[in-house]
Amino acid sequence: MNEEKRSKIKWHFEGKDGLALFAHASPSDSPPKAIICMVHGHGEHIERYNHLATALNKAGYTFVGFDHRGHGKSDGVRGHIPSYETLLDDIEAFLAEIEENYPEVPRILYGHSMGGNLVINYALRRTSSDIKGVISTSPWLKLAFEPPAVQVFMGKMMNKIYPAFIMSSGLETSSLSHDPEVVRAYEEDSLVHDKISARLFVGMYESGLWALDHAGEFSLPLLLMHGGADKITSPEASREFAKKAGENVTLKIWDELYHETHNEPEQDEVFKKIIDWLDRVGSKKT
Repeated sequence: MNEEKRSKIKWHFEGKDGLALFAHASPSDSPPKAIICMVHGHGEHIERYNHLATALNKAGYTFVGFDHRGHGKSDGVRGHIPSYETLLDDIEAFLAEIEENYPEVPRILYGHSMGGNLVINYALRRTSSDIKGVISTSPWLKLAFEPPAVQVFMGKMMNKIYPAFIMSSGLETSSLSHDPEVVRAYEEDSLVHDKISARLFVGMYESGLWALDHAGEFSLPLLLMHGGADKITSPEASREFAKKAGENVTLKIWDELYHETHNEPEQDEVFKKIIDWLDRVGSKKT
């Protein structure tokens, strides 16, 4: 990282359309084995991952993430996007920012929930030469429940006539983690929101199905993890993706865990699984 940004640790960079996006780096003490490039979930923000960053730093990895447009400390209408491709453009700009500041260090793209959908689709749709592997946890490929057909129809109609129509995501916060302190902190976090526009919902819904249809084209090493008791996104969809993608995928279903596997009481086991995979796949040594 250049000296100005190293001293800041937190800064803003521009998306392709000029929107200001907030970034946060947590550098390792020694030269990093790899850069973990984090893409967070819907409604939250990157600083909810500080404890994960600390664990990865101790293992020799630098952690860098950013707030999606319309999330956290980034600009943009809360919960709305111009298009799904804009989100992929933001990831591309984010990776370019990392390349500028950490040249020639391997990069691993890591996404959770909505971010899990995005990193899978980024690897399938965009050039993957700038990343060495992907981690996707509890990806929104399908929801844990199938939305009523009329809801999907209405969402698609609103996407055509009024794409910025905002509704509540209806997230049941108790389904995030078995740890009540995690749930309480989420509910009290002023940077968290539950807003989702028709365009964002339809984009995520359709891109999840597209990724499942194209899973056989996934060519990078992928660590795919999901809580088996997830009531928000579908662990069965993760199993389906892994089966279609084949030998490049390491699949781990955590049987009793909820949606945020990294925020469960068993988080140390989850972190160890991630770090073990990184040491095999993502570091300079491989």
